[in-house]
Amino acid sequence: MEQSFDTSLVPCGKGKYIPKNELLAHLKNYNFYYEGQNLQLRHREEEGELIIEGLLNIFWGLRRPIRLQMQDDNERIRPPPSSTSWHSGCNLLTQGRRHRFSINGHFYNHKTSVFTPGYGSVTNVRINSAMSTPQVLKLLLNKFKIENSASEFSLYVVHTSGEKIKLKDSDYPLVARILQGPCEQVSKVFLMEKDQVEEITYDVAQYIKFEMPVLSSFIEKLKEEEDREITKLMRRYMSLRLLIEQQLHDMDNTSATM
Repeated sequence: MEQSFDTSLVPCGKGKYIPKNELLAHLKNYNFYYEGQNLQLRHREEEGELIIEGLLNIFWGLRRPIRLQMQDDNERIRPPPSSTSWHSGCNLLTQGRRHRFSINGHFYNHKTSVFTPGYGSVTNVRINSAMSTPQVLKLLLNKFKIENSASEFSLYVVHTSGEKIKLKDSDYPLVARILQGPCEQVSKVFLMEKDQVEEITYDVAQYIKFEMPVLSSFIEKLKEEEDREITKLMRRYMSLRLLIEQQLHDMDNTSATM
């Protein structure tokens, strides 16, 4: 028997679904926020599947230099496509017959082909809602002719609270962005090195911005609460143990009199 699918649900990751009308409501709010801007998203039905497409802003959060593809010696040295999308401070400098570019004061080294985008600078890629995290990563790296393997990086949703959520390989970044909401003052999608970032849950993020004396007082209160709970638990089990021992004692006395 052919398996039937609920067409009112759309995938937002492997094994994860969301009602189509709920996603469309989020999309409506998203487009309203970006009204008149190129970050508005389009959607269409394709063979019964909802497809959303458009530009996704991705912020650079790299700590180490990346390698760019070497140009042929006969070609003029030039920055990758859409160089202004690396950072608003991009500019071309000419020295003699050689061209090089600078982003946030960091010059591309043609001999070593290493480059570090300014932390927090933004770029974007045109993607659709059916593209997974690895596909988006490869598209971004190809856009800027980056030689590093996509497996070295991950996409993270970073909240102003300090919360960091790593997008899984099975997630769809465009859908994740829509569900997070459009406001980048609340959350942003960052490209970061896998081995440089630790996920921070919402519960932990709530405490990150407190001063050390405040955090110390929190720890002290938690320790006091922990001690109280331990004392209550010990009393409970001590009472239970005494009850069991009394029952055993009574049983022994009964056996001895028979």
